[in-house]
Amino acid sequence: MHFTTLAFAAGLGLAAAHGADSGDRLPVPQIMTGRRAMQDFTAARRQIQRRAAKPELAPAASELEARQSVGRCGPDYDNQVCDDGYCCSSAGWCGQGYLYCSAPSCMIEYGPACDANIRPDGPDTTNVARTKVGPVPYGEAIYHCEQYGDIALSFDDGPYIYTEDLLDKLKAYNAKATFYITGNNLGKGKINDPTTNWPALIRRMIAEGHQVASHTWSHQRLTTISAEKFRNQMIYNEIAFADLLGYFPTYMRPPYSACDATCEGYLDDLGYHITYFNLDTEGYLHDSPELIQDSKDIWDDNVEGKDPANTKWLQIEHDPVYQSVYNLTDHMLESLFRNGFKSVTVGECLGDPQENWYRSVGDAPPSSGTTTTRATATTLTTSVASPTGTLTPSTDGRCGPNFGFTTCVNEPGATCCSSAGWCGNTADHCGASCQPLYGTCAISGASTSIVLRR
Repeated sequence: MHFTTLAFAAGLGLAAAHGADSGDRLPVPQIMTGRRAMQDFTAARRQIQRRAAKPELAPAASELEARQSVGRCGPDYDNQVCDDGYCCSSAGWCGQGYLYCSAPSCMIEYGPACDANIRPDGPDTTNVARTKVGPVPYGEAIYHCEQYGDIALSFDDGPYIYTEDLLDKLKAYNAKATFYITGNNLGKGKINDPTTNWPALIRRMIAEGHQVASHTWSHQRLTTISAEKFRNQMIYNEIAFADLLGYFPTYMRPPYSACDATCEGYLDDLGYHITYFNLDTEGYLHDSPELIQDSKDIWDDNVEGKDPANTKWLQIEHDPVYQSVYNLTDHMLESLFRNGFKSVTVGECLGDPQENWYRSVGDAPPSSGTTTTRATATTLTTSVASPTGTLTPSTDGRCGPNFGFTTCVNEPGATCCSSAGWCGNTADHCGASCQPLYGTCAISGASTSIVLRR
């Protein structure tokens, strides 16, 4: 797709995602109720055009492809369902291609091929034990931090084309954040697609001490979909995380801040902490160089000159919003530290030990018995062995029996093969669940691994 098309859809998706709520749960802070859905997109598009296009976002096919003969679909057209292989657009047309199939606008009950309905590759997480541990409640709405002096920055809807630069900014300040990740939205493709930058960005988040959490598979409104589709929204994202990391989050944020009692019950059964926010800087409403000052003013009203001894915030922003990343973030980080606050993840601000933030997939945790430091990532030192037998060296970062019996031993600085079949050199790759037949597994000086509850 054209770069501007992706950005335009992101703008529309964010507008839909954060407009007035219909009362799906009470009491959700209705901070956005009554606000305009979105500013004129022209200014944002000009900003997008100045960014270097990344090839992984451009599909080979046309954005629009021929519609099937059925034509119309959805609740306004006798609940017609499109044929297999076709999507139902938000306007009720059956078709193929980005503008028909991308989430969350594609109507998933009427379009079998909607992005939301496509399962990612990876291990099935359905039968993973949902043990409940630690002080943070499961299946209940959480709005604020527990630790005074903490500010937990959080970013929804990514990863996106701006996320790499956002990580650079956080690293420059040695700040931590929580990324509420959506698995396949805005036409960006699946987060575990090895042909995109998303796998590397998510691993970088972990390596640099950030927390990753679930924002569902495709940003559907959880209160309006069937029980089966609801479960898919959570399980599909788990599968993609497990494919990338060998584990998946126990923290989530409902799209549209919409989660009623039924939704909470489902999430309780799945073992999720339902985390909202009590400081919304509203960057998605102010995505222009002039209007972003409104978001800065919201931040300043709540942080500037405030006493950390009696102030704490769980804040929300979005990494697909250009001005939020390239303008507002620097303002927030400079202000946060200048006013004596501590930059933490959501799990930290709730007083939850890091081992409770994720669930392991498989018979053993995918890491050694060390914990993540809060500073920048430490590269692990691995022992290097000769290739085993006649195994084929990896050429794409994948390894193991599910990927052509390839080995990582010739991958520079990434000689360990994780349980999920990725080459790397962190403790998650080289630790207890490392595949010794397809790379090296000994580690020393590990300081960035995560011990997981199962």
